[in-house]
Amino acid sequence: MSFRRHTLFWALLAAGVSSAFAARTDVTIGMVLEPPNLDPTGGAAAAIDEVVYANVFEGLTRFGPDGSVLPGLAESWTVSDDGMTYTFALHSGVAFHDGEAFTADDVAFSLDRARADDSTNAQKALFANIDTVEVIDDTTVNIHLLEPSGNLPFNLAWGDAVMVDAASADSLATAPVGTGPFRFERWVQGDRVEIVRNDNYWGEPVALEKASFRFISEPTAAFSAMMAGDVDAFPNFPAPENIPQFEADPRFNAIVGSTEGETILAMNNASPPLDNVLVRRAIAHAIDRSAIIDGAMFGFGTPIGTHFAPHHPDYVDLTEDSAFDPEAAKALLEEAGVEELTLSLKLPPPSYARRGGEIIASQLREVGINTDIENLEWAQWLEQVFKGKDFDLTIVSHTEPMDIGIYARPDYYFQYDNPVFQAIIEKLATETDAADRSTLLNAAQEMIAGDQVNAYLFQLAKTGVASVGLTGLWANSPTQANDLTGVSWEE
Repeated sequence: MSFRRHTLFWALLAAGVSSAFAARTDVTIGMVLEPPNLDPTGGAAAAIDEVVYANVFEGLTRFGPDGSVLPGLAESWTVSDDGMTYTFALHSGVAFHDGEAFTADDVAFSLDRARADDSTNAQKALFANIDTVEVIDDTTVNIHLLEPSGNLPFNLAWGDAVMVDAASADSLATAPVGTGPFRFERWVQGDRVEIVRNDNYWGEPVALEKASFRFISEPTAAFSAMMAGDVDAFPNFPAPENIPQFEADPRFNAIVGSTEGETILAMNNASPPLDNVLVRRAIAHAIDRSAIIDGAMFGFGTPIGTHFAPHHPDYVDLTEDSAFDPEAAKALLEEAGVEELTLSLKLPPPSYARRGGEIIASQLREVGINTDIENLEWAQWLEQVFKGKDFDLTIVSHTEPMDIGIYARPDYYFQYDNPVFQAIIEKLATETDAADRSTLLNAAQEMIAGDQVNAYLFQLAKTGVASVGLTGLWANSPTQANDLTGVSWEE
């Protein structure tokens, strides 16, 4: 063998060995629900953020995996002494995926669009305290508030507050254009969304070249997809009963953590007889949380008695106030003068809702309350329940962080209208003293528990599974996201 051929032989062999052991640069992520659209500023579905948050779209700030608020498109910010003006310094050299430069003008457009009267943003309350957005120069913007607030960086970290470009804003639902490390590639309706690495990204490049989010709502199909290797990870696996099996299989890592998901039996407070607190309390006492956690979640989940995460330091354990007590439930119904009650129970697709709904229906039947169960697809649930308020009961997990403020919105889907509670939340928005904030948060929890606005079931656990070698997935869910910015395969 000539020297040249000998050298070529070893070069090719080395290349083959290197290729064989190179880390993968693609990933397929399983999701239970397909998003109704891909615009996080125009829809309430958690599945939207699960695809695009931190991947395709970015805000001035963002949530880290531990729930902390981190810089995003803003590299830093300061607040005036009176707490009325925040000045954000933006990263320079940032561009949207369509090539348009990101500047302070886009901040003003995005925030003004989100808080406009005709805005479809699901969390307009996040922006209610903004008075004006003032562009200083391309990389500096002042946000002037109506009242002092320490919450603005937190509010701007939500997916509903991401930055968008005026040129593409009207088409984000089907063709999302952001500034993130991945850009949208295509959406195969009913099957998957594909994103690819943004090679012109302004920040730290991501390891993955492409990612696919596959939608598999049926638990048995999700299990089969993981076992067959059709998906590499299922961060929110829909069949927690399978977690021990994955833990015993050397091909997989189980990833069990916590979420911000308060799972509730929501009640339409404006619909008789649910406008009667006695009836709502009766329903709450008819429910055995432990049976629901065991039967619907196979033991994964923490009982709650109010709309607040147990891992938060200001959580108040109020579960005993609505403890399982069927006799008390019957007595409350009698006191309310309610007999032969039949209520609609409209259930979205997640297994916690479908399985939990069957258990709750059985428990309510034991105290004389019948239910008409209707299983809805996610788009139907959003249209009928969330927007149309056409329901009596429903089960849903609220995965937004620190969202007790939704109870201060009388037009929210469960239609709780309490001026005293609204005043507490209004005060909380401007309070900066930590001790006083704790007092207000405690009072807010106790008030909605006392009014039994909803029946509070459990804090949703994050039960996930991933193929061995895949690293960087969030163990906990401080917000509704499948953040792929730190995900990679080990070599």
